[in-house]
Amino acid sequence: MKTVFEEPGEESRHEVPSLEEEMVLDHRSHIKCPFSVLFSVMLYCGEAASALYMFEVYRKNNDKFWMSFTIGFIIMGAILDQVTLMFFHKDLTKNKALLLFGHILLLGPIVRCLQTILNYHNVLKKLNQVKKESQVSIKRRKMMMEKEIVLSIHGVFMQCKAFKCMSIIQAFLGSIPQLTFQLYITLSTREWLLERALLMTFSLMSVTYGAIHCIILAIQIKHDNNDIELHPIEFICITIWRCLEITSRVVTLVLFTTSLKMKSMPFLFITFSIPLLAPWLEFWMNGAHLPSNIQKKFNPVGTVLMLFVITLLYASINFSCWSAVKLQLSSEEIIDKTQKWGHRTLHYSIRLLENVIMILVFRFLGGKSILNCCDSLIVMQLIITYLLSIGFMLLFYQYLYPGWSGKTLSENMENEPEPM
Repeated sequence: MKTVFEEPGEESRHEVPSLEEEMVLDHRSHIKCPFSVLFSVMLYCGEAASALYMFEVYRKNNDKFWMSFTIGFIIMGAILDQVTLMFFHKDLTKNKALLLFGHILLLGPIVRCLQTILNYHNVLKKLNQVKKESQVSIKRRKMMMEKEIVLSIHGVFMQCKAFKCMSIIQAFLGSIPQLTFQLYITLSTREWLLERALLMTFSLMSVTYGAIHCIILAIQIKHDNNDIELHPIEFICITIWRCLEITSRVVTLVLFTTSLKMKSMPFLFITFSIPLLAPWLEFWMNGAHLPSNIQKKFNPVGTVLMLFVITLLYASINFSCWSAVKLQLSSEEIIDKTQKWGHRTLHYSIRLLENVIMILVFRFLGGKSILNCCDSLIVMQLIITYLLSIGFMLLFYQYLYPGWSGKTLSENMENEPEPM
């Protein structure tokens, strides 16, 4: 959706400015169905259903180890999704028994998706009623309808924004561990089950979708949350880049882990700890001042806990692919808007070096025992695939980066439109 407005504060929720009413009505032709919510719920349901089926397969085969981790990853991801949606909408402070019951049953995304579709339908219905209103209609009634339209659009917009955050958290705290684990099982058992392939497909789609949202959100942050709409060629370039990057990284991690088993854990722990501890090290070097905008909402302990959760998500993203932003815990906005090339270059240089080290370990220590094919060819393919992902990244930022986004908006507008 091109034109939606940020949710007003509680004190001004029932006093919608006339400027917003006019802009919503002027842009009613641009209101589109929130497909991002539908796609997020499809990935959530598909991954959960395929994981439950694989859980049943492992249970029948008495594979308790595979069974436990498979159901554990899907439950962990589902719980994080529920917490994200409830925290985003602050439902714990409101009397919404039906939504809370849906979240308890881990069906929160489905319930909220239905709620979003109903809100969208109400928006279209009310807009049609306004269009049919004659010029002699009662002015007060028309103003009330316009306010209802604005509030409905706020609801749809906030749902879409919450589902974007949910997609990122589900991708990197639920789907990426599931994808890595199922590929590890496949290489360990050398059994290529169709059901497992389906679960891995949904997990890969979820991770790629979350990585694409990271890029879009980074562009929005750089342009002060202005309207961002990617052209098809830009979206295709990002999709190919992220898919190649994630696939090569996951396959490399699995081959390395399969080769060394438990001996690979120290190297992986160090690799994960670097992006986890680096923001905190910079935080202490800058004087260890907590962001004031977060301190207003939480007490000091809650602020530190919130920053730790953000850092954990940041490290999980960077462990699999580039997060597209740099975390600055001492900054008021937490994220560095400059997005310099130096940070990007450093990330891909370190990840390329790590991938080469893990691939060489696989080549010389476990290649022939794991795969019944030419391990040298696999090594070359993984390195080339990662280099291709870097090439598509350079192509996007050099020639396809949407630097023109948001220029058509008025700079003195207090409530700038947001993309759906």
